[in-house]
Amino acid sequence: MRMRMVMKAVQGWMMARARIGPSLLKGRVKAAGRPTRYVSSQVGATNTLPGPDQDEEDSSRDSKPGQDSKSRAGPTVFKIFETAATTFASIAVLGLAGYSYHLYYKSLVLRKIEKAFAPGDPMLDLASPRSTVRAPSSTQSAEEASEDWIARPEQAKIDAIIKGESRGRYYLMVGEKGTGKSSMILEAMKKIDGEGVSMFEAHADLEIFRIRLGKALNYEFHEDYIGSLFSIRGPRDTTALLDIERAFNKLEKVALSHRDKSPKRSGRKGPLVVIVNCAHLIRDDEDGNDLIELMQQRAEQWAAANLITMIFNSDDYWVYERLKRYATRMEVIPVMDLSKDRAIDALDRYRARYFPHQERDPKILKEVYDLVGGRLNFLSRVAKSSDMIRMCHQINESEKTWFLNRCGILGEDMDDDVMDQQKYASAAMVLAKALVEKDKELDTNYDDEQGHILPQIPLYKARQVMTRADFIQSYDHDNIFTIDSRAMVRADSVPMMNAFKEICAEEGFDEYLEATLDRISAIESLNRTKELTFKDLWIEQKGEQRGKFSFTTRDQKGRETGTVEMRVQPDHPPEDDD
Repeated sequence: MRMRMVMKAVQGWMMARARIGPSLLKGRVKAAGRPTRYVSSQVGATNTLPGPDQDEEDSSRDSKPGQDSKSRAGPTVFKIFETAATTFASIAVLGLAGYSYHLYYKSLVLRKIEKAFAPGDPMLDLASPRSTVRAPSSTQSAEEASEDWIARPEQAKIDAIIKGESRGRYYLMVGEKGTGKSSMILEAMKKIDGEGVSMFEAHADLEIFRIRLGKALNYEFHEDYIGSLFSIRGPRDTTALLDIERAFNKLEKVALSHRDKSPKRSGRKGPLVVIVNCAHLIRDDEDGNDLIELMQQRAEQWAAANLITMIFNSDDYWVYERLKRYATRMEVIPVMDLSKDRAIDALDRYRARYFPHQERDPKILKEVYDLVGGRLNFLSRVAKSSDMIRMCHQINESEKTWFLNRCGILGEDMDDDVMDQQKYASAAMVLAKALVEKDKELDTNYDDEQGHILPQIPLYKARQVMTRADFIQSYDHDNIFTIDSRAMVRADSVPMMNAFKEICAEEGFDEYLEATLDRISAIESLNRTKELTFKDLWIEQKGEQRGKFSFTTRDQKGRETGTVEMRVQPDHPPEDDD
């Protein structure tokens, strides 16, 4: 029984010790008044169980206030120092990590742009199946590999430019739509599998132009930069033209690195090539002119340093006019229709590919050329048709319909609301008539070797004929008339010239055109006429029978030449006859 009581006392003492013991050891709990009696003290005065309770209470009574404040200040200062050191280390690690990521991202951007000039190009994949991009196998002859392509006289020069053999220049390819400018570039890229070449399509919207340039260069304009999550973009970062400038800065660094590499390491000799296709789609406004000026400045600098060769491909003449202002290293490559011999050969090869078992008559091939000329686009469409002559007539009719839809005249009965459109249409008709008359004045309009000889007029004379200087650019953009690099104006194609001849040969065309021009003049004269009413002439005034006005006339030098008086005479009723 006594042993059980001792065990309970020991257990109670241990529980109390566990609750209050650590606080007494640290000197944070002081005994006040009578000492606390634990369960163990109830056993009796003869209890001899060991314990530090009395010693701790004595030490807590003996401790002084100064020593207690010192013991509190030490851990506090240490905690402050420890927190400051932890914060500084965290900031240092975070700054080092951010700076390291920044350096890594900049090097990653340059590596991605270098990869854009590696073998293979998205434009090649879009232009033809992958099987045609690869080099021909050993079992495939060179003739079979090239049968899909019609060689042009400019192909050798384009090949040299794409390979990097032509240096110190940048180029502008100008020609009508469908003459094969883009096809020549893609063919040259296939021969080297697009290594060192990047090509993209231009667009009128600068934002879309920026995105397409970024896709061609494999450049994201820092849109994938993690640091942008913690920053606010300023107003200068929102301009597409500034992003294009930044892309060219990165491209210049890659080009410098490429030039410093040996040919064995880079795998390509010569500068990189950047091709801007369909440059005529850029708007001829302030933003578009700024973009063309920016690209031309870069092209001039890169051509002088043998870094990058830029190629601008355009269907319209106005791009040449803009680049001509500041051009010092630009070379123009005109791309025209094929001559008669080359066109017939191309048509024969096209026909053999689409209809290999059909016999090809040289007379029919010559008749096809006489109807549509040497435009590769037309020849390809005709070769795919089962009835080539019928397709030729359809192409001629389609060109005539396009011209009449855009530039049809309405005669003397037109309403004054359509005068602006009729000015545009009548000017085109006047120019078409002038070309038809010019064709009649030529000694010959057909050569047995060269083929068609289209009549042409200098650009300044064409503006004199139309009495307008602003319409010719729209005609060129609408593929009605074309302006070559020598500033000569002619019909856009042989079918379009045939359409001019048919329209001008219609009965009563000259009178109808003259009536339209007279109606336009009458409407303009009516708009310039102002009606002036003198109300006082019809009001009786004091002292006078009717109102009157006196005008002073002067000559060109301002000297008085006389006066004119205007007044109303009263009507005299007729006298009655007796």
